[in-house]
Amino acid sequence: MTAIPPLDFERARFNMVEQQIRPWQVLDPAVLDLLAVVRREDYVPPAYRALAFTDMEIPLRVDGVDSGQSMWAPKMEARILQDVSVKPQERVLEIGTGSGYLAALFAHKAREVLSVEIDPRMARFGADNLARHGVRNVRVEVGDAARGRPAAAPYDVIVVTGSLPAVPEALLAQLQIGGRLAAVVGDAPAMHAQITTRMSADGFDTRRLFETEIKPLTNAWRPSRFVF
Repeated sequence: MTAIPPLDFERARFNMVEQQIRPWQVLDPAVLDLLAVVRREDYVPPAYRALAFTDMEIPLRVDGVDSGQSMWAPKMEARILQDVSVKPQERVLEIGTGSGYLAALFAHKAREVLSVEIDPRMARFGADNLARHGVRNVRVEVGDAARGRPAAAPYDVIVVTGSLPAVPEALLAQLQIGGRLAAVVGDAPAMHAQITTRMSADGFDTRRLFETEIKPLTNAWRPSRFVF
């Protein structure tokens, strides 16, 4: 019987960048370089490590239990990271910690990241991954941040890792002027990624990025369907 050779992670990472990420208009050298610094395979659940670079969402199973959450596909992580354009002095609110990988990417670009996770098991998994790899400027908290974390607001960047039927005004109100909110908005199968920028105290500009479909955010706000 021929032995199966071990996965060449560096070759797989190179192929991920060239075949998935660049074709998705991710061309910022700083973002592409960061994908080699923050090693994605170190953040996926061990059972899925060989799939770390595939063009798919990876289920997040912790202690043998399916959390119902997934890591975004690599190209989506890279595109959001590029288009939200975090600056070194900025503060980021991440809603949904998951594996901690996206928080780690943002941590390398931002001053600090507050990541809030509703599932205590996932919060522990994400926090352990971040600590293991020396990421010190991310604080993971357990809680429901579907309407943000107003006590620590305002933020320069807010990233929502589960889909929203619509963006609640409570989230937009927690942005600094000039701040950006990245979210996937809509109901399956019609969802799209967008970035909303706060232009003034009461003015916002929204830019659609691409069509996609991801799992919904737990307890996401939904506007009333009643019409009077």
